[in-house]
Amino acid sequence: MIRSNVLVCGGAGCLSSGCHAVQDALKQELTKRGLDKEINIVVTGCMGPCDLGPVILVHPDGTFYQRVTALDVPALVEEHFIKGRAYAKLLPKDEVSANLITTQRDFGFFAKQEKIVLANCGLIDAENIEEYIARDGYAALGTVLTTKKPADVIAEIKLSGLRGRGGAGFPTGVKWELLAKAPATPKFLICNADEGDPGAFMNRAVLEGDPHAVLEGMIIGGYATGASRGFIYIRAEYPLAIKRLQIAIDQAYQHGLLGKNLFETDFSFDIEMRIGAGAFVCGEETALMRSIEGRRGQPSPRPPFPAQRGLWGKPTNINNVETWATVPAIIRKGANWYNQFGTEKTKGTKVFALAGKIRNTGLVEVPYGTTLRQIIFGIGGGIPGGKKFKAVQTGGPSGGVIPAEHLDTPVEYESLQKLGSIMGSGGMVVMDEDSCMVDVARFFLEFCCDESCGKCPPCRVGTKQILNILERICAGEGQMEDLDKLEQLAAVVKDASLCGLGQTAPNPVQTTLRYFRAEYEAHIKEKRCPAKVCRGLLTYTIHYDNCVGCSICARNCPTNTILKVKGQKKYYIIEDDCIQCGACLDVCKFNAILKASDGVAHVVPPKPELEPVPGRKVMVTA
Repeated sequence: MIRSNVLVCGGAGCLSSGCHAVQDALKQELTKRGLDKEINIVVTGCMGPCDLGPVILVHPDGTFYQRVTALDVPALVEEHFIKGRAYAKLLPKDEVSANLITTQRDFGFFAKQEKIVLANCGLIDAENIEEYIARDGYAALGTVLTTKKPADVIAEIKLSGLRGRGGAGFPTGVKWELLAKAPATPKFLICNADEGDPGAFMNRAVLEGDPHAVLEGMIIGGYATGASRGFIYIRAEYPLAIKRLQIAIDQAYQHGLLGKNLFETDFSFDIEMRIGAGAFVCGEETALMRSIEGRRGQPSPRPPFPAQRGLWGKPTNINNVETWATVPAIIRKGANWYNQFGTEKTKGTKVFALAGKIRNTGLVEVPYGTTLRQIIFGIGGGIPGGKKFKAVQTGGPSGGVIPAEHLDTPVEYESLQKLGSIMGSGGMVVMDEDSCMVDVARFFLEFCCDESCGKCPPCRVGTKQILNILERICAGEGQMEDLDKLEQLAAVVKDASLCGLGQTAPNPVQTTLRYFRAEYEAHIKEKRCPAKVCRGLLTYTIHYDNCVGCSICARNCPTNTILKVKGQKKYYIIEDDCIQCGACLDVCKFNAILKASDGVAHVVPPKPELEPVPGRKVMVTA
């Protein structure tokens, strides 16, 4: 008889930190102790707190363990399953009181969330359809096919207030209705699982942890709109999601949940995967459709919209993973239940990927209207290392940077747009006082510039020109008139680009200029990077009193720029040859390396005599 289930997180994050080794060690230890018939091990999808992995959740008591290694397993089994008490070493601590947290429900990261999309992630074996069915899986599909008309399903989705989770927030029910009214056949559905935003992994986690929810949502959508075939477009960089999704598709066909005459009705529906090569622009719906057709992924002008003329010229509807995964819950529990979450304009919940300078990185799901402060500090745990919060970027590389004064902004589409940012697919990159806003804008513009398909000149040429200016400013070569040029170029690229990539690419530049203009001016007027990030504006020197002559800085310098002072156990950096790589700062254990962006007075004689270094052609001496 099973008395406990040990849920081992098998999401991509925990997988990379060794969850399989933990799983194997658990099996061996439980068998050794004669507990393998009483304790059941289940490998699940992502549980959420990715930085704490591998993580384990024990049911039914709800004990949550973090950073479990294979070496911890014998003691864990002894304490928890033999002696019947929590193993303190692996329990998380409360960030305020430092008290140990025994159960998952008491952990602030989980307690402050509202899970609808992620309800099954971390609780079921994603490769076992029976576990999904045991959690009311496919019940919504059965209800729809046996008791509801297509128009009734669309009406329920419209009443729920569900908006597309791919970034634009278009009402899902309206979108379905447009496809249902299209006269041409056949009709197609597409699940956009491309998710190319750096730092975003919401869609991947859902497909790894609950793929059947996406399939069920698509089948319901097919019935409601008259579509007969669906495609899931997923990037090749998601091998675990691809594997589990294909298993789910195969299982659905085996159980008669895909294919011909579903639930003994006249409705038939097929789903297949298409794997993309990873082009960011293929997240745009018209480029995505071209890629599915086997053509180069480039956007097309709209109208006609996909509901009129989409895949292979036929009516098509595209929603992302999160949207499709929400549909079964709405049908099961009703629109009125769903729209009790969220705000007046935006109903339901949203999954966010917390990344960057934050204590608790990972996936969180909260109702719309939750403030940035509640997400970053209440769930994310705030900024580590005693640093100050500086900004958060929402919406991926095309999103805007939001400063501390707007932390109490409720998160929804319109509120973020007012601040110059976007919802996007749900990425949140948190930055602290050590982040340079000019460099942040440069980094994301470089990404957008590289990912531009090159079809339209405003995006192809405009993003490159913006990037050139930002690179000059970061190198200390900017001029004040460059700020006016940035604003003008950003406006042109935003207004004239063909697709959403170009239209939103200037957001990081516009918002950093709006909220952090002083940092741009410091780079230009003072030739100084306040955050000490931009290499072209940095100076590294050696503190004479702190240097013990260990030579580790010199041995790690890639350019032989650090030489020994003749006759002393001290070292000296030749600034003219320094490439500001920071290797010396990283390896010094005695706080002898000083880093500044406004120059540092030498704390050794200004022109010491230096000992020669073999292999250095030019010797610099006094």
